[in-house]
Amino acid sequence: MRYAAITDRLRGIGGDKWRLHNESRQRIAAGEEIIELTIGEPDITTDPALVECCVEALRAGRTRYSNGRGEQGLVAALIDHYAPRLPDIGEENVLCFPGTQTALFAVILALAGEGEGVLTGNPFYATYEGVIRAAGASLQSVPLHIEHGFVMQPQDLRAAITPASRVLLLNTPHNPTGAVLDRATIEALGQLCIEHDLWIVCDEVYEALIFEGEFVSPLEIAALRERTVVVSSISKSHAATGFRSGWSIGPVAFSRRLLPLSETMLFGNQPFIADMTEAALRGDFDTAERLREALGRRARRVTAAIAEWPLLSASLPQGGMFLMIDVSRTGLDGEAFAEQLLARYGVAVMPGASFGESATDLIRVALTVPDEVLMEAVTRIGRLCEALDHDARMPGDRV
Repeated sequence: MRYAAITDRLRGIGGDKWRLHNESRQRIAAGEEIIELTIGEPDITTDPALVECCVEALRAGRTRYSNGRGEQGLVAALIDHYAPRLPDIGEENVLCFPGTQTALFAVILALAGEGEGVLTGNPFYATYEGVIRAAGASLQSVPLHIEHGFVMQPQDLRAAITPASRVLLLNTPHNPTGAVLDRATIEALGQLCIEHDLWIVCDEVYEALIFEGEFVSPLEIAALRERTVVVSSISKSHAATGFRSGWSIGPVAFSRRLLPLSETMLFGNQPFIADMTEAALRGDFDTAERLREALGRRARRVTAAIAEWPLLSASLPQGGMFLMIDVSRTGLDGEAFAEQLLARYGVAVMPGASFGESATDLIRVALTVPDEVLMEAVTRIGRLCEALDHDARMPGDRV
């Protein structure tokens, strides 16, 4: 039988990247005690007031079709939320989607196609490659170096740009590394986008989870607004990952072109979830503050503990939910280390290779479990290092 080319383009880059996560879930289901540090699932619950808002909307009959742009109340809330960054924002700048992932898929599909390139930092979030290849475009890697705190350097972007490049896909705070782009860096990267007529797509889902300093969006820079599209959601800021409520904010001309694509895929998000999202954006909730404090504390504790193990190194993330650990001195790459860590010590982490070839010597640790559980996992990581170091010395000991 014949299949569309998109299925070939996506072969091997979907759920395969989550193999160890899926294995850990199977072992947990079988009754094993596994410390799961694989995904960015907040370890606090959605605020009960938001849940009740959703339930009340359901009871009020907010279960009918929406429209391609999104529910009026939510669109208005997004306009108010983004007005400080985009002073002329109106409803035609806004489109609502079920989650950041869907928004990103639609946006990239609208901006890049067959034979064209999307530039993004490497390592990159695991689904970026699939989104880009689904559009028929190619992922063009821009190396993110640990010595620069994984912050994209303008000279590295310049070197990666080709005549085929159409989009620069940014993510700040960055998943998986936790790097945050400051204004000067965004301006420098943006100037290259102006010179080469590139769109900027910025995934800002971790905006509220910066440990120190301030968040900066390309939308805040007037010279970049006409070429910038932002995607985000309430998944992380309000610990509402399962509600799947996101959006895109972009130039009017772009959003007008994106609307028919959105309408072909879906018609906005569900009205009862839109009502909850509006309440989240307009309300005074401490979810993000509590998450930010916990994640920052855990990041500092883990980084300090890792410094005690000579075979490991880690840089302190600036935001987000994750921390990257370099395991290359153990003699294993990230995937082999993660496999042994799960098999021998019952700790599940993500191999760096899931996020691009430049991260093959790394593992990603989610900071989304209670402190005592997280530190127990770090202790087990250290035990694996001791075991590997002992194994490496054995041949010499026998001589």
